[in-house]
Amino acid sequence: MTAPPLSIPAALIVSSAGLAGRTDNYEVFLPRLAGVYSDAGAFDTQLAQRGIGELVYTVDVHSYDNGPGALTIGTSTLLPGKVGDEFAMTRGHLHARADRAEMYYCVSGRGVMLMDTLQGETRAIELTPGVAAHVPGHWIHRSVNVGNEPFVTLFCYNGDAGQDYEVIAAAGGMKSLVVDDGSGGWRAIANPNHTGYALDITEA
Repeated sequence: MTAPPLSIPAALIVSSAGLAGRTDNYEVFLPRLAGVYSDAGAFDTQLAQRGIGELVYTVDVHSYDNGPGALTIGTSTLLPGKVGDEFAMTRGHLHARADRAEMYYCVSGRGVMLMDTLQGETRAIELTPGVAAHVPGHWIHRSVNVGNEPFVTLFCYNGDAGQDYEVIAAAGGMKSLVVDDGSGGWRAIANPNHTGYALDITEA
């Protein structure tokens, strides 16, 4: 039996500009966040004003494969902004293999890692340069930019983790919203549209 070829170790350069040495990259524009913000009217107004080409965040990724022993390493660059009172955010997800954990390390900017469990627990950890959030398995999570500059994080997770984005949409959004507190900061408030998560999600 022939052994599979070995992957070649890679040197990756992480900076506020993203990940040098990436094997993939994608961009998320404003229309893809339809239904993510609680204030649909404010979202529609912003979309009409800024257009479908409005960039919200970019992701750089380095990965060898999607096997259970592989790592996916990357950077997320979330631009500043607000829709209504809510700060700019990523779509958020639960891992398709829900027990897979993830690490987010703040490279630059200021943000919040917003997290929920299917059972209704919720947490918000503020991230500033040098601070990391260790997100355990079974926690839904999304990044929120609460600053005035791009919020850049370095992330790492198992290559076979996958992402389930629909779990949040099906619940009417995450349990909490991260909003402007009116004093230059942020606060987490209850999401009036949240209906609770389905508990019958099975792992791949």
